[in-house]
Amino acid sequence: MEISPDEIVYWASGPFKLNATILFTWLVMTLLVGVSWLVTRRLTSDEKLSPGQNLLEVLVEALHSQVREIGQQQPDRYLPFIGTLFIFIATSNLLAIVPGFQPPTGSLSTTAALAICVFVAVPLYGVSKLGLRTYLKQYTQPTPIMLPFNIIGELSRTLALAVRLFGNVMSGTMIVAVLLSIAPLFFPIIMQVLGLVTGLIQAYIFAVLAMVYIASATQAQSKQRPLSDDST
Repeated sequence: MEISPDEIVYWASGPFKLNATILFTWLVMTLLVGVSWLVTRRLTSDEKLSPGQNLLEVLVEALHSQVREIGQQQPDRYLPFIGTLFIFIATSNLLAIVPGFQPPTGSLSTTAALAICVFVAVPLYGVSKLGLRTYLKQYTQPTPIMLPFNIIGELSRTLALAVRLFGNVMSGTMIVAVLLSIAPLFFPIIMQVLGLVTGLIQAYIFAVLAMVYIASATQAQSKQRPLSDDST
């Protein structure tokens, strides 16, 4: 039983190899790009909307509302990044129901890459909102003695993001595999349904935590500013 899709190698030549993580990551990205193109090529403001545009508007509005509620700021600046994280993770997890599909989120390399994206995005958004000096100043709050601890906190929460998502996806895949060997007809169906729900929850949690980290960085010195400030 493979613990990670990294262990499933389809092709190798010298130092280069094509494993399940790389293959299915590119398949998910290709699928998302293709669906996005199909849905957005005929956007309209008419009363009669296509099912694809309806679904897209519902998804974007839900993400917009969540980002606004969590960040307490105008969400337009953060929606593309947070929305991309959620949609990629959710799609990867939901496709696990397809026979033979190995969710790339079951690989620590994928979850670590996503966590590093959040790790990089937090200071970028913080500096763009507050300025470099103001952003860096928060690492010495409430006292300069806290500087190393605040830095360790930044690194540890990045590690926690990666390990949490990897552990949950990997454990779900392994449980389904074990139940398939014990009761191949009944239990796997139940676990697949639960896996779909869990996959969506994990995507939501990852996106929410990313927004919480960004919000804490961008509001360090501006908590007293009204929500409408970002729209000016």
